[in-house]
Amino acid sequence: MSTIPSRLARATQTSVNHAEARSRVFKLYRDWYRGAPEIVSVYALNVSPATVRHAIRQQFEENRYVTDLKVIDMLLLKSRQEYQETINCWKTIDHVMGILLRPKGRPQRSFLEKFYEGRDEDQVLPAATGILHPHAL
Repeated sequence: MSTIPSRLARATQTSVNHAEARSRVFKLYRDWYRGAPEIVSVYALNVSPATVRHAIRQQFEENRYVTDLKVIDMLLLKSRQEYQETINCWKTIDHVMGILLRPKGRPQRSFLEKFYEGRDEDQVLPAATGILHPHAL
């Protein structure tokens, strides 16, 4: 199946208010949702369209409580770009399976797994704390 890349191209938009941003988010969500069967068939994925739709829903839910209009516009721009690249078949199967369908969060690790890695990120202080040590003077 061939697609026309310019069919999905959109000019960058900025939201005037939250109602407009909300309608744009719903429009993009509908595009992703309706494109799930096409994504599965174009990339010959061994998952169902329902699985793709569930992954799409999770990604939208992660940003559900974002209220800053500029951040919402940026997220919409990035998601629209991902949608266009995915539908136009500009990605590989690894991109679709790894980037789109894999959960973003890092899995919970046990103490031994952290120990084997040689670091415990939960206990590391940020590099730039702004605190000067007396030895540094």
